[in-house]
Amino acid sequence: MPPFGSDPVRVRVPATSANLGPGFDALGLALTRYDDVTARVTDGGLRVSVTGEGARSVGRGERHLVVRVMRETFARLGVAPPGLQVTCANRIPHGRGLGSSAAAIAAGVVAARALVTDGPSRLDTAAMIDLAAELEGHPDNVAACLLGGLTVAWTGADGHRAVRLEPAAGLCPVVFVPRSRASTARVRRLLPGTVPYADAVANVGRTALLVGALLTGGTDDVLLVGTEDRLHQPYRAEAMPATAELISRLRAAQVPAVVSGAGPSVLALTASRETAARAAGSAPEGWTVHRLSVAPTGAQVVPVPP
Repeated sequence: MPPFGSDPVRVRVPATSANLGPGFDALGLALTRYDDVTARVTDGGLRVSVTGEGARSVGRGERHLVVRVMRETFARLGVAPPGLQVTCANRIPHGRGLGSSAAAIAAGVVAARALVTDGPSRLDTAAMIDLAAELEGHPDNVAACLLGGLTVAWTGADGHRAVRLEPAAGLCPVVFVPRSRASTARVRRLLPGTVPYADAVANVGRTALLVGALLTGGTDDVLLVGTEDRLHQPYRAEAMPATAELISRLRAAQVPAVVSGAGPSVLALTASRETAARAAGSAPEGWTVHRLSVAPTGAQVVPVPP
């Protein structure tokens, strides 16, 4: 049996928001904005085309993140394609804290697995999460991207793991995207090596409250308390003053707002369409607002258009 299928595969991956306030490097939420990656094995060479977000700035050829991840996944499966053609249709904003790199990594892992004849039986979902998190450096975004819904991720002696939870119906995420970008590596360098014990205790309680509220349909006032954070957002505020100002203004208006991932986008976890509409109407000039839903499924192989 040949190691590769002859047909192209198309993978759809959702945007994600990590942390959700207090759940630093643990919580992730999949959102209904998607990138599509179509890939096929060819007789030789490498062709990469990109449209949409990042089309002018992302690397081409072997430097492209999807290609690098596909190469690593093929190597894990013990195969090497003679050639590749990869086409990316990007809709997830780059460098805005909405999981664009996690989406590229998840798409690369899923596409490579699907192109190998027995790939799905040799690389299960848990192994994909572990590999994707290893390549990303932390599991929160990639877990939500691969599993969909609300995820809790962690790293232990047996690698990177995650569980998927089903948030209650009615959650109305609103994303505010600025023109500016942020470097995840740079904003991580702003975090201290240690934090006060009281702050750590506060975040444990808020994270537990937030997960409970998301699963049971908590009201905006409960979500407002549940999204309080002392571990990372205060330390990053100096690098993103406009983000910090918008969050402060939204929270003063009783809207549960947090930094989306490493920022600078802002995520409002509203419990009703009315609050979502009120939040969306308060966007500053220069910010783009997306009223989204929780993506029920993660990365999927979908039909290739004729």
